[in-house]
Parts: sequence; C-alpha cells; structure tokens
Amino acid sequence: MAATSATALAVAALCAITVTPAQAVGTAMTLTLTGGALEISAPATADFGSVAAMAAGRVYSAQLGEVVVTDNRAADAGAGWIASAISTALTPPAGPAIAATYIAYSAGTITTTGTVTTTDNDPTTIIGVSPVVTATDITGSNTATWNPTLTIHIAGTFVAGVYTGTITHSVD
Repeated sequence: MAATSATALAVAALCAITVTPAQAVGTAMTLTLTGGALEISAPATADFGSVAAMAAGRVYSAQLGEVVVTDNRAADAGAGWIASAISTALTPPAGPAIAATYIAYSAGTITTTGTVTTTDNDPTTIIGVSPVVTATDITGSNTATWNPTLTIHIAGTFVAGVYTGTITHSVD
C-alpha cells in the first residue's frame, strides 16, 4: 500500500504543475453589418366581386390582399417608416367614375416580426398619398404584414358595369 500511496502523491504533484505559455497575443476583430433595403409588396390584382346597385346607394367593403413591408435597413433604435397608399378613381366603360374620395382604407390586424410598433392610420379617403401604416420604435430589421379592407361608397347614380382602378402602395 505504501508504494501505491507514493505513486498517488507523485501523480498529484505532476497534476498541480501549471503550464504557462511563453507568449500570448490577442487579435482584435471587426465585422461590418450593412443595412439592406426598405421595400413594400402588394397584390398585382384584386377582384372585389360583384355588388348589386341600390337606388339609395350602398357601402361595399372588400379585402385587397396581403401587403408586406420588409425593412432590412438594420436601423438604429427609435427609427421608423410610413407605408402610404393612393387610389385612382374606379372607372366604368361608360358613365361616371367612383372617385377615390369615396374609398377608405383600413389595414386591420398587422402582424410583425422583429422590434417594431405599428399603427393602422385608417384614412377615410385615399385620393392623395395617405399614410396607412406607421412603424415606430424600430431596432434592427423587421417586417409588417396586413390585409387591408377597402370601403367603397357607391351612390345610386352609378351605372352597371365593371369598374377598374389602381391603388399604389409606397413606403418611406
């Protein structure tokens, strides 16, 4: 047993020796993260279906389809963006057009990723460029997605036919 104890003490003494390097050197590292683009996408077309004319006029609502803002700018804390929309009149083959003053826009539920606070601005008309969603308190990159409801006021004086127009989205 004495030989085993002596061997154990010799091994323990060897393990207690600390080896220090002859020289150590650190390397400073840098990484540059570049910001990307701020973009918006919306459906290329939207068919709002059919609605029956009424002598007293009517209000008709339909969803446009998914609108997505992708912000890959990697913005500093507190940055933001504004998504806007503008509409042309809805024009039939003959007769008066439904002016854009009679078209309201509501983003509804806005789903986000990243650090961003969004607000639905609910403009009652989109005859001019109108803010529809405002994003604030951004840090880094983010996305926002919504399916807006357009509400169209249709007077009883409009004639039957297919009405066409264009809604344009932008983001700044």
